[in-house]
Amino acid sequence: MQIGIIGSNSECCDDKLHEFAYNLGIYLSNKGVTVINGGMNGTMKAVAKGIQDGKNKSTIVVGILPSDSSDSGNEYSDIKIPSGIGFARNSIIVLSSDVLIALGGGAGTLSELSFAWQYGKTVYCYEGVEGWSKELAGKDLDARKQKLFIGFERLEELNNLLFDE
Repeated sequence: MQIGIIGSNSECCDDKLHEFAYNLGIYLSNKGVTVINGGMNGTMKAVAKGIQDGKNKSTIVVGILPSDSSDSGNEYSDIKIPSGIGFARNSIIVLSSDVLIALGGGAGTLSELSFAWQYGKTVYCYEGVEGWSKELAGKDLDARKQKLFIGFERLEELNNLLFDE
C-alpha cells in the first residue's frame, strides 16, 4: 500500500502535531507500506523520522520534492525525487498514493486535499489540531463525490480505518 502524508510545514507544525506525526511514523514503520510525501520539513519530516526510528525497517519513505535538487529534502526520506515543479508536485503526491493521511495543514495541504477530491482518493483527516484536516473532516467539497474525507483523532481509530484490524 502507498500512503500519502500531507500536512503542516515547519511553520505550522506545533509540538503537539509534531509528536503525533512522529508517533504516526513509528506506527507506520511496522506496517510495511510505502509512504509518499513532500519530502520537506514539518509533518513530512516528523513522520519520516518516526518511520526511521521504528522497529521494522520494511516501510520506506519517498519524498517528492518541489525543487530541482535532492539536497533540499529532509534527511529521513529513503528516496528523494526532485520534481522542479514547485507546488504542482502536490498532484504527483496524491496520484502516487492509494490513500492519504492529512495532518493539520495550510494552503499547500488544501491544494493536496483538492487534488485528492478531484481524483477520488480517500483522505483520513486528523482532527486533533487546527488546520484543513480538522476543517474538512467528514465534509464533502461538492455534490459530485461523497465521504472521501474521513475524520479520526487517535492512531487506534486510524488503524481500524486503514487496516480493518
